[in-house]
Amino acid sequence: MIFSKQTVRDIDVERQTVLVRVDYNVPLKKDGSIDDDLRIRASLPTLEYLIERQCKLVLISHLGRPEGRDQSQSLAPVAARLAELLGRPVKFIDDCVGDKVYQTVKHAPCGSVVLLENLRYYAEEEADDMEFAKNIAKSTGANLFVQDGFGAAHRAHASTHAITQFLPSFAGILLEKEVTMIQRSMESPARPFVAIIGGAKISDKIDLIKRFIDKADTILIGGAMANTFLQFKRYDMGKSLVEPDQEEILRDIYELAAEKVGPENVDDFLVLPKDVAVSEDVDSPDQVRREVTVEKIAEQERALDIGSQAIQQFCDVVAGAGTIVWNGPLGLTEIETFSIGSARIALAIASNTEAVSIVGGGDTADFVLKWCGGDDSSFTHISTGGGASMELMSGKKLPGVESLLDAYGQRVVH
Repeated sequence: MIFSKQTVRDIDVERQTVLVRVDYNVPLKKDGSIDDDLRIRASLPTLEYLIERQCKLVLISHLGRPEGRDQSQSLAPVAARLAELLGRPVKFIDDCVGDKVYQTVKHAPCGSVVLLENLRYYAEEEADDMEFAKNIAKSTGANLFVQDGFGAAHRAHASTHAITQFLPSFAGILLEKEVTMIQRSMESPARPFVAIIGGAKISDKIDLIKRFIDKADTILIGGAMANTFLQFKRYDMGKSLVEPDQEEILRDIYELAAEKVGPENVDDFLVLPKDVAVSEDVDSPDQVRREVTVEKIAEQERALDIGSQAIQQFCDVVAGAGTIVWNGPLGLTEIETFSIGSARIALAIASNTEAVSIVGGGDTADFVLKWCGGDDSSFTHISTGGGASMELMSGKKLPGVESLLDAYGQRVVH
C-alpha cells in the first residue's frame, strides 16, 4: 500500500520543537473524568518516537463544541491522563496562543511535553483562519508540524489545514496507520469483503453506501437505517425511526446494486434484517425486548435492534468473510436490551481470526471498546475517527492529509 505523504520517520527531527496536532476529543463523564482514552493511547507511538529523539513537543487539540471558554471542556484532565500513560510530566497551559505559551515552550527542556488548551475556545479555529494558524506557529516557536489527529483530518480548520502554510508539515505514525489500513481494506480487500452499515441516516452515508456497493461482496444493513430501507420495500414500520424523503436515493441505491449483481440477487447482496426487536416505550426503565418478523411490527411499536434470525444470518456471513468493515451500530446501543445485535456481531467479527476487521470510529468504536473492555486485540483496526474514517472509506480526500508534504517518489507501506 502506498502512502503518498512524508511522515515524521522520513526526516531528521532530533532536538526539534515539534507542533503535534493530536485528536484528544475524548468523551468525558459528568464528573469531568475521561470515559474512554482510546484517542490518547493511540497518539502514544508518535509522541514516544519524538521524545526518544529529544524533541520538545507542543500538543494541540480540540474538545467538544464549546462556545468560547467553557471550563467543562478544558483539556486539563487529558493532560493528567497523558502524563500517566507516558510516565512523564505533561505541562498544561490554559491557552493555545500568546506570550504565556511562547515563554513556557521557550524555557521547556528538550524531551518535554506541553499540552495547550482547547483550540475551539477560539472561533477562528473552525474558520480555518490564517492569522490564527500563524499565531499558533509563532506562539509555539515550532520548527515543524506533525498531523496525527486523524479524527479531525476531514476538517479544514486552522490547526489541520491553515497551519501547514506556516510550518513544514508531516504525517504522524497514527495518521499513516489510519489512512493505510482503511484505504487498503477498501482498495485491495481479502475476499469475501463484507460491509456492515448501521446508524440512523442514509443521507449521511450515501457516498459510503455507493462505495460499498462498488467494492463489497455483501452489505449487511441494520440500525435505524434498516427501517428506512424496509419502509421503502413497503413494510409498515409502526413508530420506528424512519428518515423521510429518501425514496429517490434508495431507488438509485437499488439500481446500482442491480447493475452489479443482477436484479434477482439484490436481496442477497443488500441484506436487510428479517426480524427486529421492538418496544412501545423506549424511555421506560423496564424495557422488554420483543422480537417480531418485519411483517408484524405493530402500529405503536418501534424497531430498536435486529432480531435473532437476522443476528444469526449476519453472523454466518461474517464468519465466512476475508475482510470486514463495520460502520454504524445495528441497534439502540445506549440501552443494553437493544445492544444485543451489535454485541453478537462484535463477537462474530472477533471470532473470525482469519479476517481483516476494520471498525469505523465514532459510535461504532465506542460501542466495540466498551464491549471488549478496552482490549481491542481481537480486531485488526479500530479507527479513532468517525467522520474521518467514513469520508476516507467513501473515497474522499481529507484536507488534513492533503495539505501535508508529498512523499519523495513512492514509499510502500507494509
